[in-house]
Amino acid sequence: MTADAAAEIFYRPRVGADGVIVGAHRSRRIGGQGVFLDHVSYLHQPNPRRIDLRLTLRDPFETVYVRRYEQRLAIALYAVVDLSRSMKFTGTARKLALVGELCACLARSARRSGDTFGLIGCDAQVREDFFFPATRRNGLELDIERRFEGFVPTRGSVDGLIDAAVHLAGKRKLIFLVSDFHIPLMFLETVLQSLAHHDVVPILVSDSAEESALPSFGLIDVRDLETEKHRLVFMRPALRRRWLAQAAAQRQSLDQLFVRYGRAPFELVDRFDADQLSRHLLET
Repeated sequence: MTADAAAEIFYRPRVGADGVIVGAHRSRRIGGQGVFLDHVSYLHQPNPRRIDLRLTLRDPFETVYVRRYEQRLAIALYAVVDLSRSMKFTGTARKLALVGELCACLARSARRSGDTFGLIGCDAQVREDFFFPATRRNGLELDIERRFEGFVPTRGSVDGLIDAAVHLAGKRKLIFLVSDFHIPLMFLETVLQSLAHHDVVPILVSDSAEESALPSFGLIDVRDLETEKHRLVFMRPALRRRWLAQAAAQRQSLDQLFVRYGRAPFELVDRFDADQLSRHLLET
């Protein structure tokens, strides 16, 4: 798995950044450098270095004006990744290979923007081998790619998604919640509640083969990736339509839940496209 080193994801937090490290994002902090914000009277902000002489001389009431600047700050990004058994599905593409590309690109994009990036992989618990604290370290994306290469999930539980919130305490962060979301909606809502302090971007990992490979007629072997159980099912058109309708209803419920907690999900299907994700992030 080798991600395109030129690919970059463009993003922005939904509210002003908070912190002390200068970066590329708008904030609520007024500073000595950054983007021009407005003028205020000298009495409001007595800073002789920021006096605007032209505006001051034009004012008939002899008010002394100073310029205020919006301080640009850095933020922290994290990918919280579902590593349960359902994520090992391989059809048109390997789901975890797509996730590895996504996380590597996020790490590279964050460093180029002056931000930090971290990764928290979860199954029944937060996995130590998939825990990368937020950093700007060069080569992080290569380490992440190598970690995903050949990795095969073995656990069905995703309880670790709840525990991830402990590692994300503190200032508001931009969180990419990455999963196929084959989990109960009530549990997912608990996860979203635990991350409600942050700006959460749901990434729905799917594969077109999950629907296109479903025949209209015939005997098929159905395997539940979470439980590893098999059963034979006699597929027929009516049953296929019912299964697809249930999948569509589940997707609609997911969309409604995510929107209620802030953002519509981005669907990562078959291949990773950094430009497509950037458009989603800038439009939502």
